[in-house]
Amino acid sequence: MNITKKLRNNIIFFVAIALLLFTPLGTFVKVQLLKVYVAVSSPASIEETNREVVNDFHWNLVDSSGKNVNFQEMEGEIILINFWATWCPPCIAEMPNLNKLHKDYGDKIKFLFVANDAVEKVNAYLGKNQYNLPVYYSSEKAPKELYSNSIPATFLIDDRGKIIMKKIGVSNWNSETVRNQIDELLAFSLAE
Repeated sequence: MNITKKLRNNIIFFVAIALLLFTPLGTFVKVQLLKVYVAVSSPASIEETNREVVNDFHWNLVDSSGKNVNFQEMEGEIILINFWATWCPPCIAEMPNLNKLHKDYGDKIKFLFVANDAVEKVNAYLGKNQYNLPVYYSSEKAPKELYSNSIPATFLIDDRGKIIMKKIGVSNWNSETVRNQIDELLAFSLAE
């Protein structure tokens, strides 16, 4: 059988696309490209008049040690919630910045990394990347103000339950904008 140059090039093209879409090589390439985007993107604060309030803090979670936790225990605190999974390239791309933010603010605000994945996969991912993050698993649907069909989805909530920042998709959560917003929330919270 005589393969034409055009057919050969088409085969090479489709094999390359398949490698990028359906193999770990593709995931690696997607993550690296998304990291470039993360470096230049930052979530913005929501205008005061457009901020939603989380009305119902009743939400059952399970922490990484298997302990049941209710989101109500965190009501009245500044909270950053990130919905993610180990198989999600945008989640993987933004996780180093979230990890840096957690290292600097983990003792000042509450962090919830709500995983959409198997515990074993999450533990392996965290260990491989040397992340020490507070991971939770949802045992029921999140409050409607925090619900998203897509991941990553990240929310910064003030101590009154207002959603101050919200981003569905990848972003740099370790940006100066985010840090300034958290510092402002902390200063306001201490002044009360």
